[in-house]
Formats: sequence, structure tokens, C-alpha cells
Amino acid sequence: MREMITGRQFDEERALYHLQHTDVKDCIFAGPADGESALKESRDIGVVHCRFSLRYPLWHVKGFTMAHCSMDENTRAAIWYAEDGRISDSILGGIKAVRECSDIRLERCQVESQEFGWKSRKITLVDTEILSEYLFFDSRDIKLSGVKMRGKYSFQYIENLEITDSELDTKDAFWHSKNVIVRNSVVKGEYLGWFSEGLTLINCKVIGTQPLCYCKNLTLVDCTMEDTDLSFEYSDVTASIQGHVISIKNPRSGVITADSVGEAVWDDPVMECTGKILIRER
Repeated sequence: MREMITGRQFDEERALYHLQHTDVKDCIFAGPADGESALKESRDIGVVHCRFSLRYPLWHVKGFTMAHCSMDENTRAAIWYAEDGRISDSILGGIKAVRECSDIRLERCQVESQEFGWKSRKITLVDTEILSEYLFFDSRDIKLSGVKMRGKYSFQYIENLEITDSELDTKDAFWHSKNVIVRNSVVKGEYLGWFSEGLTLINCKVIGTQPLCYCKNLTLVDCTMEDTDLSFEYSDVTASIQGHVISIKNPRSGVITADSVGEAVWDDPVMECTGKILIRER
């Protein structure tokens, strides 16, 4: 049988250490003792309508749900080394909220956490807003759907990422990434996608200076580009662009097709550049 803990306050060190097969409801994790690791090493737990203001509450937890909870800025490094978690309708604050986790799903959450999701696997964000720098650094098998993201240096060294129906306001995104697919989304920021491999953008709006340079196996399908000067430098690219591109510089190989291009720049390349730029016939 499952047990229930309800309506209590905890602030001591490892207050509910190794809790198992238990639901925790309407509890507060805060107080003068300022203890850490409240639910460390727990198994098969549900956490509902709880408030956290202590460090490291959910480390090494396996099999958990969290709903209608809040973690404030004092809840540093909240969820590390955890597996098989479902988080919904919750607020996650505090730096490094998720790290080295696997099989974690967030739905309808609000996240404000620098360095979120580092070195993790199988993380899914659905209908979630997130503010973060260095989001999902060096992570694998990540999915975002209906996400509104703000920050910079996102998705660096990531591998196997799928993004759909999302809005990304970022900078230096996708650097050194591998196997990324972005569909039906807005991707705004400076220096997008540099040094990526296998980046595919489908029906996306790309906004910002000097995007998509030094890329390997870059594909754009029916995308638009806004304020994108000096695009595609030294990239191997196949692109179908709807509308205008301000300028394209030294594509290394492939074919870029657009309705119009303000300027094609072939300027002192440091490597052989054989890319072609085609203007679509009207």
C-alpha cells in the first residue's frame, strides 16, 4: 500500500531520505535548519502541491511525479541523477535545476534556471516556458514541443534533438550539435548553428545576423530568413528559402535557392567554395 504525508514542513538534512511508495502532498520544504537533500534516493514517490526552498531536494530519485509544485531560487541543483520522472504544472527556479538525468518529462511548466538539463538523456519539454543559459549542454535524445525559450548559448554539443511548434529567442544556439531537426518554429538569435552537423530546419523562420556557418550536412526546407546577413559561410548546405535573404557569403558546397538575395559575397575564402546560389523563377 502507498503511504501519504500531508500538510507538514521539513527543513532538516535528508528529511525524507530514501522515501518509498509514498505521496507527499501540501508540504513545505523550507526553514531555519536549512537542510539539504530532502528526498534523496527516493523511489516511486508522488509530490503534489508542495513548496521547495532548500538545496538538492531530488537527487538520485527513481520513479517520481511532481505536480503543482514550486521551487524558488534557493532550490539550487534541484533534480540530479534522477530517472523516470514526470513534472507538470510546476515552477522550477534555481540554477542547474536538472542535470545528468534520464527519462524526465515536463509539461505546462515555467522554468527559470541557468545551466538547465546538462549531460542528460531523454528529456521532453511540452507546452513549457523556459529562461536559461547553456540549456541542454552536452545532452542526448531531447524533445521540445510548444516551448517558448529565452536565453543564450543553448543546445551546445547536443545530439539527437527534435523541436516542433516552438519559439526560441537565443544566441549561439546549436553550436557543435549533431542530428537536430526543428519544425514549424521561430529561431531567433545571432550566430545560429555554427559548427553543427546534420541540422535540419523545416518550415521555420530564422532571424539574426550571420547564421548557419561552418555547418556540415545543413538542410533548410521552405524556411524564411529575416535580418540574416552573411549567411552560410563555409557550410555544406541544401536550402529552399521562401522570400529574401540579405546576404550569403562563401557557401562551401551545395545549393541555396531563394526568391531573392540582396548580395552574394565571394570574398577571399580560406577554402574551396563551390556552393551555388539560385534565384527562384517567378
